[in-house]
Amino acid sequence: MQRRRRVEGDLALRASLQRRADDIGVLFEWAAAGEEVGSDLERGLDELQTEVETAETKKMLGGEYDRSNAILTIHPGAGGTESQDWAEMLLKMYLKWTERRGFGREVMDYQPGDEAGIKSVTVLVSGEYAFGLLAAEAGVHRLVRISPFDQAARRHTSFASVFVWPELPEDADVEIDEKDLRIDTYRSSGAGGQHVNVTDSAVRITHLPTGMVVSCQNERSQHKNRASAMKVLRSRLFDRKLREQQAKLDQIGGEKRDIAFGHQIRSYVLQPYQMIKDHRTKVEVGDVHRVLGGDLDGFIKTYLMQKAGGTLGTPAPDED
Repeated sequence: MQRRRRVEGDLALRASLQRRADDIGVLFEWAAAGEEVGSDLERGLDELQTEVETAETKKMLGGEYDRSNAILTIHPGAGGTESQDWAEMLLKMYLKWTERRGFGREVMDYQPGDEAGIKSVTVLVSGEYAFGLLAAEAGVHRLVRISPFDQAARRHTSFASVFVWPELPEDADVEIDEKDLRIDTYRSSGAGGQHVNVTDSAVRITHLPTGMVVSCQNERSQHKNRASAMKVLRSRLFDRKLREQQAKLDQIGGEKRDIAFGHQIRSYVLQPYQMIKDHRTKVEVGDVHRVLGGDLDGFIKTYLMQKAGGTLGTPAPDED
């Protein structure tokens, strides 16, 4: 049924593109005959261009789970309040991006920082191609700015890591033995109303063989939080399995991975000048507020095009 829906979607897109092209052809004929159709023609070309760009992006997202929902997690790097504040800035950026895309989002776990920002956050992003698009954002993000927390107004460099996993279907090949799990409950520390803060409804699951820890505190029900935490754990274990398989292939073939954690994929410079640069694609944008406001599609599309064409660069080494 999933394959059928994909094929039906592709056929519908093909028909829509053909219909728009035919309509524009008619408008050109009318214009050649002296009809005043300039505004209609301009609007039709803009709509066709938008749909073609959407189709191009979809063609580059042919992976098995690219159409899936995405589980997005953000962790600050070393640096205390500075990095925790940067992690929260990234969270706001991605939430605004989901709004622009019309994606649903559900904050599954939110750990506030000691003074500002966040210690970690996990968000379920729902929508077609959510994972395929957000996977382009996985890596280390670097911020350079004059710190609002430094009385001497010195320039600081902060790092935060973005992780992205697909939300797996129930029949995905991931086996989890209950004996390998340690499940702890605690009171929520995040937003969620009165009830969420006065009962031990939050759940933390530790996968003992790997040391993986996931938590969820969004729901009022301990049972629902456990189910959500298990969903995240299954996705992370599946991702670990794929990475191990890829590592073996890379070792045999001598290939290099696109993303190396510990190396930033993108730098956001707010002072002494304003510039955002993607170190993999070499794309640079001067309007930092537009990007931090959720306008990420240019970065994502270029990444996907270069990756598909085999011209993607490597992340830059960490630097102060």
